[in-house]
Amino acid sequence: MADSVSVLGLRERLRDEYWQKHDPILADRLMWRAQSFRHLVHLLPGQSILELGCGQGFFTEQLVEVSRGENPITAVTFSADLPVALETVEYMQSAALPGNLEGRQFDYVVAMDVLDKENCSWLLQQVYGLLKPGGQIIFYESNPWNVFLQGKRALLRLFGKADQRRLLNRTELFEMISEIGFIRIFAAFNDFVFAPLTPRGVWLLRNLSIMLENLAFVRTLAGSILLHAQKPPKNLPLPEVSLCDHAELKQAVSVVVPCHNEEMNLEPLVRQIVSFYGDYLFEIILVDDNSRDNTRGVIEQLTFQYPIIKPVFRTPPNGVGRALMDGYKVARGKYVLSMDCDFQHLLPELRDIFDEAATGCDVVIGSRFSRHSVLLNYPFQKIVANRGFHSLARVLLGRRFRDLTNNLKLMRREVVEKLELTQPGFAINAETGLLPVMMGYDVREVPISWINRTPDMGVSSFKLVKVGGGYWQVLLRLWLKSLFRKKAYYPATEFRRFRKLESFGPV
Repeated sequence: MADSVSVLGLRERLRDEYWQKHDPILADRLMWRAQSFRHLVHLLPGQSILELGCGQGFFTEQLVEVSRGENPITAVTFSADLPVALETVEYMQSAALPGNLEGRQFDYVVAMDVLDKENCSWLLQQVYGLLKPGGQIIFYESNPWNVFLQGKRALLRLFGKADQRRLLNRTELFEMISEIGFIRIFAAFNDFVFAPLTPRGVWLLRNLSIMLENLAFVRTLAGSILLHAQKPPKNLPLPEVSLCDHAELKQAVSVVVPCHNEEMNLEPLVRQIVSFYGDYLFEIILVDDNSRDNTRGVIEQLTFQYPIIKPVFRTPPNGVGRALMDGYKVARGKYVLSMDCDFQHLLPELRDIFDEAATGCDVVIGSRFSRHSVLLNYPFQKIVANRGFHSLARVLLGRRFRDLTNNLKLMRREVVEKLELTQPGFAINAETGLLPVMMGYDVREVPISWINRTPDMGVSSFKLVKVGGGYWQVLLRLWLKSLFRKKAYYPATEFRRFRKLESFGPV
């Protein structure tokens, strides 16, 4: 065991030395990783975090920031010196595991570049014991298949030196962690923002990284491997905690959810959104879009259980666009939040959307392609289509944005009422994203995560080839209107003038 701990100390020192000497964007990189950790586990206040191999505390600082200081963090170093103390962080120096952690368990364990062939099996066994039932791990490990790392190692050997690390590849990591007893394991190639790196190249590489991480074969050359796993059992009830921080949003939000064959997702979605954001809710509008399963029955049952639910049962023809428009028509809250049924895993991140709305903006959109977003196992053809659509839209419309076509949007009801929506299908997401921008409203984006749907979440009905034409119709129509009817696209000016007068009281 002493040898295994000494390997941890060595890996910790080598990592911190490399970060300080060779990573010009260290703070940004670690913030990306901290945000990824938060989004992957859907962090809630009060849940405990153990960071192994914290070194000089570079990553710990980012964990404190993304957790808002609401989570107890224990940071363990296997080196000689303790980092500078931070509030909400318990620093610990250890020469053994579990050592001072004997008898303690945590909701999450996170680590950066600590798994080595010398200690991997032993360390994962210790981590398993330090996790609560249902707890999760997030590890970032160097990818030995990265061509630049291989070139560096070849140069070191040429000069009579050697990389002291014994890195494991993705397959070895997956097999090792499977043998310990973890479940829900995935090992994803991650991060193409690596040396040779220049400040000007960072922007381009960061934008390309999301695409390359999801491109078959090419992704194996990424700089890191993102490792996630969970200790059984798979499903535990989430803590009941309110995420409502803003008095001005109290009983102000109408939630509109289009539902088509979503009987599995409805109950957990409603239960959790009421638990997390009950103080914000004015009503929950569940729109059954002619489902063939028991979605209608589930909605009727939930209506008895939750008086704030307002059911809408549509008649044919079907279409998510039609369902959203019908839901918007009956919404009466000050704000209207639209979301899909399978977004229950994203509910903790809605807090960021409400935070942004509380600053006074008109529209907040959850962006899958922000630099702090997590995008795992996303179909590559959809990435190409999304990026191509937004790139052309930015050029034609003369606006700057990243991802406006996701159906996770919070809008003032006055904005919703002024939208001229025409699309019966998924392309309505392009209208609800682009129209407010062209109308002059204050539209902002916040990062969200997207992880491929699991079997218990049902099957998405989105078909790229089938719905793609609608998106291009929306873009063409808006481009033509922006050319020939510019004045019609600035009703936000009058809206803001009214809000300013309203802030001074009755007139």
